[in-house]
Amino acid sequence: MNILITGGTGFVGSYLVDALLEDGHQITALGRSLRHPREGTPNFAFISADTTQPGDWQEAAAGSDACINLAGASIFQRWTPRTKGAIRDSRVLTTRNLVAALDATRQPFLFSASGVGYYGDQGNKTVTEASGPGDDFLARLGIEWEAEAEAARQKGARVAIGRLGVVLHQAGGAMAKMLPAFRLGLGGPLGSGNQYFPWIHLDDLVAAIRFLMANQECDGVFNFCAPEAVTNRELAQTLGRALNRPAFMPAPAIFMKAALGEFSSVLLGSQKAPPERLLQSGFEFKHATLKQALDTIV
Repeated sequence: MNILITGGTGFVGSYLVDALLEDGHQITALGRSLRHPREGTPNFAFISADTTQPGDWQEAAAGSDACINLAGASIFQRWTPRTKGAIRDSRVLTTRNLVAALDATRQPFLFSASGVGYYGDQGNKTVTEASGPGDDFLARLGIEWEAEAEAARQKGARVAIGRLGVVLHQAGGAMAKMLPAFRLGLGGPLGSGNQYFPWIHLDDLVAAIRFLMANQECDGVFNFCAPEAVTNRELAQTLGRALNRPAFMPAPAIFMKAALGEFSSVLLGSQKAPPERLLQSGFEFKHATLKQALDTIV
């Protein structure tokens, strides 16, 4: 298959490129970087582009059998009006431009990332793919972002949306920020520690995208979270045990809100979002428990 990946230079996109090349696909990756480490590899092409703007890159989308939409500025930063605008535009405008470029005669497959932030802070409540959205910034973003992806159905596309939890892997993402403090014995729960921490190992995320692409009956919204629901306190304790370090240094909510502003809601909010539709579709997780995941990471 000819597969286009937006965000192809990012943390998830880079690993997905490698996996799909191993499967024998023809890959075109898009990103803002000037270069890609895979350039020169057979069956691989890289286009440096700002996908929030229409451009020549859309020709590659028109010629693709499948598009994997992973583009998006990092949410892990203090939110100012400017950064919130960049977070939104990198997702919503990219998706709009991507869908506009699709060729209806090819009846392509579109996988578009979203986030469990769509549900807002749900406390101890379990949310499924059928649950409604929250009303904070990430929830409103999720509504808009997913609507742009769903518009691809008007072009005959099969659309799957993955609401991602926090992606765990030793090479980057959240672990890159957490491990240094935990290795020094300075890690611990955030806020009360009772909020649920939705997570997925990178290996399972990539495998799930490949699974959805290969199975024609898979369509609609899927929670991309591991089956084991853990609280933030349980995360800290499990990571501490994996490193053989104490993990009792709490970060009080009042200080987090003062230091991080509105972004602190991402760390203090709670989503218990089991992957019901992935499991019902027959997908099997390699890292179903947090201990399994952290044992491979640390």
